[in-house]
Amino acid sequence: MSDDIAREKWDSHYSAADLPEAATVLRDNAHLLPKQGTALDIACGLGANSIVLAEHGLETHAWDISPVAVERLRAYAVERGLPIIAAAKDVQYEALPPAQFDVIVVAHFLDRRITPALLAALKVGGLLFYQTFTRTAVSDAGPHNEEWRLADGELLSMFAPLRPLVYREEGRVGDVTRGFRDKALLVAVKESDRSGDCLKAGHD
Repeated sequence: MSDDIAREKWDSHYSAADLPEAATVLRDNAHLLPKQGTALDIACGLGANSIVLAEHGLETHAWDISPVAVERLRAYAVERGLPIIAAAKDVQYEALPPAQFDVIVVAHFLDRRITPALLAALKVGGLLFYQTFTRTAVSDAGPHNEEWRLADGELLSMFAPLRPLVYREEGRVGDVTRGFRDKALLVAVKESDRSGDCLKAGHD
């Protein structure tokens, strides 16, 4: 899908969409957030996660490919006086500044090529909150293209240089009508400024 087609698709979607709930990974683990600092919400959509971050007291940068989504989030933030800096950016082409963020949130978006940049963008002590769809699923929710879905256990291996704090991926085990299905989530901390270097070395 070309960039223009993708942008038009999401503009159309967000022009009429209601604000969703924040992602489970953030909603259930917000107690791990620092009391102050700078956060980045990638592929933010209408900003449900950005709002949680900003209400927690973090200066929050919110990026999305859709200008429509960004404008709606900006208006919401201004109306409520929230510290959200929303921008229309395509993270596949925009450089992430190194060692800039105390928190990075990625929900329902997967581009494996930016993994090293995500690691480098976290400050030492920074937290990654990540949640997206898995190939092992019990419903039709999520993207149909398997490249946009995680393999079993992949989220842990993608961010192996970080120390996991919370991980959840239930697959098809047990009663599939209950629990956290179709997705994996991870909260992890960057304990060393060599995390990005370690990942690059592992891919050489």
